[in-house]
Order: sequence, then structure tokens, then C-alpha cells
Amino acid sequence: MTGPSTADPPDAGDVLLRLAKTHHPVTALGPGVRAGIWFQGCTLACPGCLSTDTWPADDSRLLPVAEVLGWLDGLPPVDGVTISGGEPFQQPAALLALLRGIHVWRGSRELDILVFSGYVSSRLSRVPESRNILELCDAVVTGPYVERLDDGSPLRGSANQRLVPLTALGRKRYEHEGHNGRRMQVCVEDGAEGRRVYYIGIPRRGDMDRLSAVLDGAGVRAGEASWRL
Repeated sequence: MTGPSTADPPDAGDVLLRLAKTHHPVTALGPGVRAGIWFQGCTLACPGCLSTDTWPADDSRLLPVAEVLGWLDGLPPVDGVTISGGEPFQQPAALLALLRGIHVWRGSRELDILVFSGYVSSRLSRVPESRNILELCDAVVTGPYVERLDDGSPLRGSANQRLVPLTALGRKRYEHEGHNGRRMQVCVEDGAEGRRVYYIGIPRRGDMDRLSAVLDGAGVRAGEASWRL
């Protein structure tokens, strides 16, 4: 397999990305105030995953990468961009185009790019297509989520996962993974199907059940929960 050349980037308007959601501000997945981008679609299906709603490869969520870059361009200054999913590396052309666009957008600003993947680092580094993508990341969190190995690390859901700094900025911000422990954000949005509550961050063991109990105690009745299969 041959990967696309980083010297000849495609027009971002011609590349489609299957998007789950975007959010700003994100303060739970990386240092500082960040923009968050979640890809839609994942075949890894890790048991205990918080985001089972991002598993289906729903083509109704396809949109040009240029639209996501336009959203970023309209934000106030951020310290970084966090990309997760779903599985971003299962949309390699879209991820590559997005990262190239982010590099142009950030210019000389000290703004890091952190990407989460369920694939192990050795697999990503073996595939030329993935290596082209890694060259554009400041840091990656790699490896499948294993619920029984949850050790409370701030940016890794389980102890088997690796946080890998890839640039000088990545090493400066991620070498020691000290981001004041795990944090969770609770976000509410209104849509055509009613009010939706979603969570950003890596929960501690039992956090979601405790949250459900608090909501029940407050008389808030939740519908389908994406973290329960």
C-alpha cells in the first residue's frame, strides 16, 4: 500500500469526513482549552466503550473537511485540537486532509494536535498511509480500550494504551501526562429528536452509573444510553 504524498495535499473541499460531532471548549482531553472533533464510524467495538453511538459508519454524517476547518476558523484562540471517535484512522484520507488543514490554520501558533486511536502504535507505524498521518500529529493515544485495565490515567482509558509524543511540542505538553487527573464535561444540546446529553472525557470506573443515579434522584429520566450495549 502506498500513502498519499504530504507534498501534494488534496483540496479539503473535495474530501468528505464522516463526523460524529465537534465541540468547543474542550477541557477534559488534553491541556488547556481545546477544540474537539469526533469521527463517526468504528469497527473495533471495544467492550465498555463510552461512545457506542459513534460506531456505525453513518453516511448521513458525511460533510466536506473544509466545513470542519471553517468551524475551527470561527473559534476564539485555543491551546490545541483533540481528534477522537469513532476511529479516526478508519477514515485516513479525511484525517490526512483535516490535519493538513489544521497545520495551515494554526500557522506559527503553539497549538498542539492530539489524536486518539484504538489501533496499537506498531500497526500505525507499519502502514505508510498511517505514517503520513502520524507525521502531522503532536501526540497520539493508541491501543484498544480494555475495561478491566482501567488504571485512572488522565488521558488513557486503560493501562495497555500508550500516550506517544511525536514532536517537540508534543513532548513539552504530554511527556509526563500530568493534567490534574481525569475530568469529565457534561454537555447538553437540543435537536430535532429532543434534548441530548453527552459527555466529554474519560470516566473513572463507575462514574457513569453514579451519574445515572444522580440524574434519577433528581427526577431526570434518561432515554437510551450510548455507553450501555
